[in-house]
Amino acid sequence: MTDYARSESGPPDAESTFVLLDRANAGDRAALDLLFARYLKPLQRWASGRLPAWARGAGDTHDLVQDTLLGAFKKIGSFEPKREGAFQAYLRQAVMNRLRDQLRRVQARPRTEPFLDPHDETGVSPLEHAIAMETFERYETALSRLSTEEQEAIIGRVEMDNTYDELARNLGKPSADAARMAVTRALVRLAEEMRHGSQR
Repeated sequence: MTDYARSESGPPDAESTFVLLDRANAGDRAALDLLFARYLKPLQRWASGRLPAWARGAGDTHDLVQDTLLGAFKKIGSFEPKREGAFQAYLRQAVMNRLRDQLRRVQARPRTEPFLDPHDETGVSPLEHAIAMETFERYETALSRLSTEEQEAIIGRVEMDNTYDELARNLGKPSADAARMAVTRALVRLAEEMRHGSQR
């Protein structure tokens, strides 16, 4: 069994991702397909629920993620990650940008029918959506102020639910314990930035 076959079924490691990126940049379609398969499901899980029900149209979140990855992979030659976590963060940011675009488009559209129910099918009111969006924006702003490695640690652990062994590989750390410490430090910094942001 090749390294590529192993990486598709098991957790990805930094070396194989870099090899696949090199192969994809050289025009290897099979390598591109493997990268796509590796990141599609985790990003779909992450994005699921990020769009409130009132912002979802015919193209659901899964389709949005798939389209975003296709677009990002067309520009794959311009990306040179230092760690696997950087590539994951790059793709996550591309999806995040599309989610924001979708929200802006929906919010800008005039409502063509009366808003009869103050709650969507999830039972969440528009006010609760607004508060959640404001908190999320504070989180995103604080996250952007952290170092690249701190961002990768938080995204990998909190958003993508990577194990500490996976994070160690993604962050280039020598052990799961070292990855755990990196996440802890990053979360402390994030909390500080969110607190400072709320005081501005």
